Amino acid sequence: MENEKKYRNELKYICTEAELTILESRLKVLCKRDPHVGPSGTYDIRSIYFDDIKDTCFQDNESGTDPRAKYRIRIYNGDDSRITLEKKSKSHGMTHKSSVKLSKEQFQAIMAGNPKDIFNTSKNEQSNLLNEFEALMYSVGLAPKTIVAYKRTPFVYNVGNVRITFDRNIGHTEEMSTFFDKDLPLEPVMVTGCHVLEVKYDELLPNFIYEALNLQNLTQTNFSKYYLSRKRM
Repeated sequence: MENEKKYRNELKYICTEAELTILESRLKVLCKRDPHVGPSGTYDIRSIYFDDIKDTCFQDNESGTDPRAKYRIRIYNGDDSRITLEKKSKSHGMTHKSSVKLSKEQFQAIMAGNPKDIFNTSKNEQSNLLNEFEALMYSVGLAPKTIVAYKRTPFVYNVGNVRITFDRNIGHTEEMSTFFDKDLPLEPVMVTGCHVLEVKYDELLPNFIYEALNLQNLTQTNFSKYYLSRKRM
């Protein structure tokens, strides 16, 4: 059941490059780098976001509907060997993410709009997400709408399961065939020089991290990258 799953706090802020540079210098002392980053301390994220024929996900975000959910397919560093389907749910200001790995065949079937008989129908949480996604494709016309890509700098702190990310140079394109291309033809989502800071945690955000991030003086936003990219369209 959805209400039995563990939800996390998620705060989002719009920051300038100068602000992120200052915050990064502080976090290097207080937190660890995410173990999945390379020598640069960053990795690239690409996501295909889906919506139905009524653009329900977009409209729900704009109106602040609660609860709400959205679906995306994500890869890291342009690598097609790790493709994941994700559902991100939001309720009472908290979020939950469920995901399942896709094969290349499953990905291609989804993008062709014909996933029938591709998904595993066994009874487990992962296949339940696949079956739910397939049902929505046929029942409400869930389909790919935009690719959103950006460079992420992640930090982690074990107490409170804290994860802090800087997402820079957020761009989008509707050219779905370019998803695995080395270079994407991206259009900026935000004003030049503006980026997104995200702070995720379970029950506790240590006060010294809150103070170091200067969160009380930053501009908080509830809009998602998907919403911003569709708004730019």
